[in-house]
Amino acid sequence: MRFHNITKDDMLNGDGLRVVLWVAGCSHYCRGCQNPLTWDPAGGVEFTESSRQEIFDLLDKPYISGITFSGGDPLYSGNEREITELAREIREKYPHKTIWLYTGAKWEEIRDKEIIGCLDVLVDGEYVEELRDPKLFWRGSSNQRVIDVQATLKKGEIILHCS
Repeated sequence: MRFHNITKDDMLNGDGLRVVLWVAGCSHYCRGCQNPLTWDPAGGVEFTESSRQEIFDLLDKPYISGITFSGGDPLYSGNEREITELAREIREKYPHKTIWLYTGAKWEEIRDKEIIGCLDVLVDGEYVEELRDPKLFWRGSSNQRVIDVQATLKKGEIILHCS
């Protein structure tokens, strides 16, 4: 897996202060995407043990609320296995921290993936430039949903996350 950046103390990509891992690789190619540089799966740098340790060192800080996986697309075929393993490890080591994931895929397409059980919030759906709304929290276009994953799994229907 490759990535472009690890953002520290981010307040724009989920509740609270967060660590954000910006992965490389996306097959959605949304027109107007804020991160087209991350589409190329060969872009960025290799995710190494040092990168992983940097994330854990940041998550050790008590004021960090959790991690957000973004990109690119964390569920891109070249990312999914490593992101799932990383999410599982974070969930075990930091059960009180939240895990958010942004993907261009829809909930209905990915709800049975292994990673879903590790997530607290999923922002799903491709960015649609014509539906852009800068007043929205945690998403770029109105077709995207901010899904409370655990409540959705319990209820069997989509429950939206609200702050």
